[in-house]
Amino acid sequence: MAGGNQAIRSVATESLQAKLAKYLDRPRRLGSICTGAFVLAALGVLDRREATTHWAYCGQLGREYPTITVKPDAIFVTAGHIWTSAGVSAGIDMALAMIEDDLDHLAALSVARGMVLFLKRPGGQAQFSVELRGQMRDARGRFGDLNDWIRTHLDADLSVPALAEAAKMSPRNFARLYVRETGESPARAVEKLRTEAARRLLESAHDPVQVVARRVGFGDDERMRRAFVKTYGVSPQDYRSRFGRSRLRRRPTHP
Repeated sequence: MAGGNQAIRSVATESLQAKLAKYLDRPRRLGSICTGAFVLAALGVLDRREATTHWAYCGQLGREYPTITVKPDAIFVTAGHIWTSAGVSAGIDMALAMIEDDLDHLAALSVARGMVLFLKRPGGQAQFSVELRGQMRDARGRFGDLNDWIRTHLDADLSVPALAEAAKMSPRNFARLYVRETGESPARAVEKLRTEAARRLLESAHDPVQVVARRVGFGDDERMRRAFVKTYGVSPQDYRSRFGRSRLRRRPTHP
């Protein structure tokens, strides 16, 4: 089920629902992109299941269909043979996951490369990256330059006094203003940026986890593991085993 504003209005179209109801039991996999979830919800397909939709409509989906457990931050959600995704680009991630489910990891990444996608995102990832969340919260850009500096100095001393010095502010005033402008403490922001940098390295590099932890400033792999589990729900090792380049194997070529 494709989404768009029209999809929400189409929920009330009895003729559409009647036509769809005839086919609900036929496919081995049923899914929606964006607000197409509202059509599945109206047909009762999502009752007592976890689901997601575009972040701007997650609240509405939960209010109108309280039996659904809405996951507002997920890129896509799988509940049995029912798949739901967030916005349009998330539908691409969901389709790639379907390919991996049917074939294998290499096939999914091969399709992703053919589509010139930057990476293949797992469903449990947030609809927004850490960087985008920070930009949205800090709408006035008060700490934009500082956050750019942090991203290029992740292995440096990023304590409040060090960040305050970089921002040319007193530590007390810096910490207070940073929380007010971004909605989170400097320490939590640094941890998130380090975790996201580690995620990218785990996907693209072959360095041991301990080396990755040092490169992004965690110091040791146990600190990185705790931050990774808190942010992504899996350990760095498990994430790499699912989404790292080491999963790739060249298929033999035949004459």
